[in-house]
Amino acid sequence: MKSRIRFASIFLALVLPALAQASGTVPEGTKITVVTDQPVSSKTAKAGQSVTGSVAHDVISGGKVVIPKGSAVKMTVSGVQTSGRLSTPAKLWLRLRTVTVGGKTYTIATSSAGRTLGGKGKRDAGFIGGGAAGGAVIGALAGGGKGAAIGAAAGAGAGTAGAAATGKKDIEFPAETKLAFTTRASVTIN
Repeated sequence: MKSRIRFASIFLALVLPALAQASGTVPEGTKITVVTDQPVSSKTAKAGQSVTGSVAHDVISGGKVVIPKGSAVKMTVSGVQTSGRLSTPAKLWLRLRTVTVGGKTYTIATSSAGRTLGGKGKRDAGFIGGGAAGGAVIGALAGGGKGAAIGAAAGAGAGTAGAAATGKKDIEFPAETKLAFTTRASVTIN
């Protein structure tokens, strides 16, 4: 009797996972949330660079799980720009390229996910203009009209230096960052 129970247990342990294996079609427009396995930064990333991760939530279609949570994914850096000193904002965008389900790897077409920092033009103009105005006031007090012109130029230079010194802000996605992608075409998982 014990051997029959043991046999049935082994049979079910081998057969049930095969029956429960994910399959189906992920339709266009489906949201897939992934978690990065490694950090990536706009300062060091290169376009086309590979980034690994895993699916954060089951992807369900037709009432069944098509891509299980934890499935391995590969992404690529689709857009990157390091922050410039004055007016160049940082950007970092990734695109989901493949997902592995049940030992098979499937190519998947998705939108990009990431961030672009806002422009710093107004803030920088404030630094530069404020420096010029301050320099003009000090120059006028010290040397009249000619001093005001020299002070304005010196103040603008100091304002530009201040804007450049404080302006570099890159984007960093640490490991465990969640990113949401949307499929651009359907993909069949079997």
